[in-house]
Amino acid sequence: MLTRRLTRGALAALAALTGLALVLPVLVIVPMSFNDSAFLQFPPSSFSTRWFENFFADPRWQASLMDSLRVAVLVTICAVVLGTAAAMGLVRGRLRLKALLSGLVIAPLVVPYVIVGLAFYAVALELGLTQTTLGLVLIHTAVAVPYVTINVAAGLASYDQRLEQAAMSLGANPFVTFIKVTLPIIAPSVVAGALFAFVTSWDEVVISLFLSGPELTTLPVQMWSGVRVQIDPTVTAVSTMLLLVTISVFATGGLTQLIRTRRLARQR
Repeated sequence: MLTRRLTRGALAALAALTGLALVLPVLVIVPMSFNDSAFLQFPPSSFSTRWFENFFADPRWQASLMDSLRVAVLVTICAVVLGTAAAMGLVRGRLRLKALLSGLVIAPLVVPYVIVGLAFYAVALELGLTQTTLGLVLIHTAVAVPYVTINVAAGLASYDQRLEQAAMSLGANPFVTFIKVTLPIIAPSVVAGALFAFVTSWDEVVISLFLSGPELTTLPVQMWSGVRVQIDPTVTAVSTMLLLVTISVFATGGLTQLIRTRRLARQR
């Protein structure tokens, strides 16, 4: 019993240290964003909200924010539809080349983004899709679909398919069965995939560098320009806001999942 407790304590301590090592470097950016100096400084010598005010007063930052939001929302919608369909086909379909198709779907996760961006840039240049919302949505969707597919496939593999058989035995066609039986059950997996898709597009910078330009600049690309061309402390304020958005998105997903779990437990 003592050995088991020591093992659990050691694992908990290791997990806590790993979490701190991952999170602390990111949290350093928060006090830096309230620095009053015109240079990046930690710890701040004096505090101010001037860089947040600069973000909301600068039309370039506002335009890049709207570009990122528009692209991320469209990518989330497209990735959820395509990723869910791909998961249904891979899990339920009787495909001879299922392993090969699964590899193709998740390939964007293992191929370096710089190669994906360069390859798509060559195609987009021929089709006139550079510096367009459509071009960014297409390539971001290709990168985001694997996250939705993996989450939805896990949800499909873990529930009782006899519920669908019961619905169809009562006269429901496959589409109605999917909408009224399958989709509500796998909804948490779909929501989780949608959150990953949104954050993937919202935070992507390597591929976006190939397709962005004066007519279309996403927020991460604008941040990259702010650091590369000149040291603009506004990037620290933007980083803090992006961090809050990311935490809020995943906290909302976790809270939704917790409420759903408790509601199902009460119904039982």
